Amino acid sequence: MNYDTLASKDVIKRAMEALKTRNVTVELVNTKEDALGKIIKLIPAGKEVMTGGSTTLDQIGFTDMLKSGKHPWKNLKDQILAEKDPAKQMELRKKSITSEYFLGSVHAVALTGEILIVNATGSSIPSCAFSSDNVIWIVGAQKIVSTLEEGFKRIREHCVPLEDKRMKSIGYAGTTIGKYLIFEREINENRKINLIFVNEKLGF
Repeated sequence: MNYDTLASKDVIKRAMEALKTRNVTVELVNTKEDALGKIIKLIPAGKEVMTGGSTTLDQIGFTDMLKSGKHPWKNLKDQILAEKDPAKQMELRKKSITSEYFLGSVHAVALTGEILIVNATGSSIPSCAFSSDNVIWIVGAQKIVSTLEEGFKRIREHCVPLEDKRMKSIGYAGTTIGKYLIFEREINENRKINLIFVNEKLGF
């Protein structure tokens, strides 16, 4: 199966309708530039921002924007990376799970509305599942699959091998499947979950 093929407009529409029944605010934009513009509008000035490691955020230009400092937010990841003491850095990482806004992507969205995320360390899962009041996911339209089971297959056969290759190319040992999150629905009234589909191939 080719997991890089963009979903049709009809399939995207069906996925969006399923997500809305699960208390996910969802919209579709055409380009990565549009996605970046949406993010800028969604996050008020002065808010804490934390990101998971995300090729998608790199590709739309959000990672570079955060690194540049040319934004009105509190960049928690910048503070973490600036800390060179490993123990202190880990404490900052733990505290960052309560950031006001958490941004990243996901690995599969089923037509039935479930969202799948896999993370080697599990560091991004608390924010996505509970501890951040605002979550923004940017998702390339190639990540829509027919079923939850197909989503797991997509991760094992497509996402993990590509991420493993990427990690090794930049000097790391590679990656592994550490923890999964199956996001079924949001029931906490304090939380706002935004998923922005992009009609471009983004991420793995």
